Amino acid sequence: MATEATTTNFQNSDFRPVPQPPDFHPEVTVSPHDGLHFWQFMIAGSIAGCVEHMAMFPVDTVKTHMQALGTCPIKSVGVRHALRSILKSEGLPGLYRGIGAMGLGAGPAHAVYFSVYEVCKKYFSGGNPNNSAAHAVSGVFATVASDAVFTPMDMVKQRLQLGNSAAYRGVFDCVKKVLKEEGFGAFYASYRTTVLMNAPFTAVHFATYEAAKRGLIEISPESASDERVIVHATAGALAGASAAVVTTPLDVVKTQLQCQGVCGCDRFKSGSIKDVIKTIVQKDGYKGLMRGWIPRMLFHAPAAAICWSTYEAGKTFFQELNASTESGTVT
Repeated sequence: MATEATTTNFQNSDFRPVPQPPDFHPEVTVSPHDGLHFWQFMIAGSIAGCVEHMAMFPVDTVKTHMQALGTCPIKSVGVRHALRSILKSEGLPGLYRGIGAMGLGAGPAHAVYFSVYEVCKKYFSGGNPNNSAAHAVSGVFATVASDAVFTPMDMVKQRLQLGNSAAYRGVFDCVKKVLKEEGFGAFYASYRTTVLMNAPFTAVHFATYEAAKRGLIEISPESASDERVIVHATAGALAGASAAVVTTPLDVVKTQLQCQGVCGCDRFKSGSIKDVIKTIVQKDGYKGLMRGWIPRMLFHAPAAAICWSTYEAGKTFFQELNASTESGTVT
C-alpha cells in the first residue's frame, strides 16, 4: 500500500520538475525562417540597399576612379591621391556623381536580392538554421537574380562617376547616349563578370554573416535581444570585409568593362575576362588586379553593417506588425 501511495504521489500532475543547474546552457538556434510575406522581405531589402549605398557612395566613387586604367587623371593606387584628385578636379559634388543611378538601381535590386535569399534559405536549409552551405547557395541564387536588375544602372553609375559633365549630363542622358552609340548590350557587358565576382562574394558574405551572427549570439544568449543591432552590425562588417578582399580582382575587371571609352579608359575588342586581365597585367602588373582593394574593403565593411542592421530592423518591424495583426490589436 505504501508503495502504491508513493507511486501515485510521484505521478501527480502537480509534480514540479527539478530546475536545471545554473551552468546549463541550452543550444542557441536561429529561426530557419522569419514568418514574413514575400513582399515584406522585398520592402525591408529595398530600404536596406538604398540606405547602404547612399551612405557609402563617396567611397565607391574613389574605388571606381582607382580601378580605371587609361588616360584618366587618377593614376595612383593610393586612396589619398585619388580622393585629392577628385576634389581638385570636380570638388565635393564629384564624389556624388552618379548617385541618382545608384538610387534607381539599388532599391529594386536589393528587393530581389533579399527576398530570393530568404525563399532559397528556407528551401535549401531543410529546417536546419545552422546550415552554412544552404546560406552560401541561397546567396548565389540571390546575386544571379539581383545582378540582372542592378547591372545596367551600375554601368550608368560608374560612367557618371568617371565622366565629367561634358560627357554625360545625367542618368537619362547617359542611358540615351549608350543606347545610341553602343546598343543595349553595353548595359550588360559586365554581367558575366559581375555574376562570377558576386557569386563567391555572396557565398562568403552570407555564410560568414550567418556564422558570425550565430557565434555572437552564443557568446551572450541572455542579452542577444537587447544587443541585436550590435550583433547584426558586427557580423555584417566581418562578412563584408572578408568577401570584398577576396573578390577585388574580378571587381577591377568589371569596372574596366563597364567604363570602356569613358574618360580615356581602354576599349576591349571582346568582353573576355581573360583579355581584360591580360591588359591589366601588361599595363600595371599583377598589383593592378588589386587596385582599389582598400576603399572596397572600407566600403563593404560598414556598408554591410548598415545594410544588415537596417534589413534586420525592417524584418523585426514586420514581425511585430504581423503579430499585432494576428492578435487583432491593429485597427
